[in-house]
Amino acid sequence: MELRYRTVGITARSDMSDTDTVVMSIAAIAENAGATVLLDAKRCRSQQKTRPMFTRHDALDALIVIGGDGTILRAVREMCLTDSSDVPILSVNTGTMGFLAELSLHETKKMIPALLQGKGDIEERTMLKVTARRKKEILWSGSVLNEAVISQGAISRLIDLRTTVNGDPLATFHADGVILSTPTGSTAYSLAAGGPIVHPQLQATILTPINPHSFSQKPIVLPKDHTIEITIVTKPNKFRDIQISLTLDGQQYVTLQRDDVVRAEATNETVKFLRKKEENFFSTLRSKLKWGERPEAADRD
Repeated sequence: MELRYRTVGITARSDMSDTDTVVMSIAAIAENAGATVLLDAKRCRSQQKTRPMFTRHDALDALIVIGGDGTILRAVREMCLTDSSDVPILSVNTGTMGFLAELSLHETKKMIPALLQGKGDIEERTMLKVTARRKKEILWSGSVLNEAVISQGAISRLIDLRTTVNGDPLATFHADGVILSTPTGSTAYSLAAGGPIVHPQLQATILTPINPHSFSQKPIVLPKDHTIEITIVTKPNKFRDIQISLTLDGQQYVTLQRDDVVRAEATNETVKFLRKKEENFFSTLRSKLKWGERPEAADRD
């Protein structure tokens, strides 16, 4: 059996109750197909005596990610840190929705060998480069696959976020926060906040205000090559314990204060996903978001 992807890494959500069983099953399927399997040294330590481990993704031809969307986002972040975003991801869903995931567990025995042979498609997803700075200090800099969220903490107080696009004033949002998302992230937090669904093959950035005080402040889709800058302009008052944070892909957090600036701009960096040929974005919307379905009450009428 001729393989396109010969050296395959496996990483998994480490807090699954049956992590070892699932990893062993997936590893056996890949090995039976002729692949050399390496396990994630951080998250598959209990099996370090059964198979070799990897610590860098650039040693791999492909990476199998077992878990949900959060596990995929974590894997993407770690791959970007080692400049390994060219390694395609094949995802196996053991979470709830698994919107980014490709295979269910019952499909793995049939589909993993076929996909490792190259009988699939490579889908590239764009990323967003985000930088947070405090005067000349860089608080955080990196790329996100889903979104960057500026929001206030536990106290129900609106914050003011002065926003420019390519240096031109857009609006000062008086809101709970703002979401800057990629087309991939348009079906995540941005959608829950009222943002549009954007096809992942489009190159764009979606700006979605969270609970804005003004009816005129609506989500906007901007070309990918437009640079967005958001400045925290909330004035200090008696509620000094208001916490404003920048959240990156739901997994990394940066505390912000007045006059801090968050910049989001185009990046040529992409993430590659190994997909089944018969799958497409619209079938995923229908199957996982139940998009376009009629309410049950309407069906009964």
